[in-house]
Amino acid sequence: VQLAESGGGLVQAGGSLRLSCAASGGDLIYVHMGWFRQAPGGVREGIACINDEDGRIAYAESVQGRFTISMDNGAKRVYLQMDHLQPEDTGVYYCAADGAWGPLVDHVLGRGYAAYKFDGWGQGKQVTVSS
Repeated sequence: VQLAESGGGLVQAGGSLRLSCAASGGDLIYVHMGWFRQAPGGVREGIACINDEDGRIAYAESVQGRFTISMDNGAKRVYLQMDHLQPEDTGVYYCAADGAWGPLVDHVLGRGYAAYKFDGWGQGKQVTVSS
């Protein structure tokens, strides 16, 4: 699965940004999608995911109530609306896709298998929040 991201950028604390990711290719029946982020010097962590089959959503505690994930199933496009951004949200944001729901939600909930290979990754988009 090929993933192409757009959006991101620089914003002041308290502001909003939106990320978009389009999936193409592959032969998966369902393309469950999620967002990860990697802070400077940190590890890549799952922050939100959405189930292509039934619309289930999961968020990491760090973004719950501030970020909203949504999906256009027909277009295989996923969005991440980020509101009330804070400097600690700064990092590179990656879109991920997988034919299995379990690994995605496990990573978002902080219990994922670190070596799991997802079916696709986006190129990453920088999000910088200034104080």
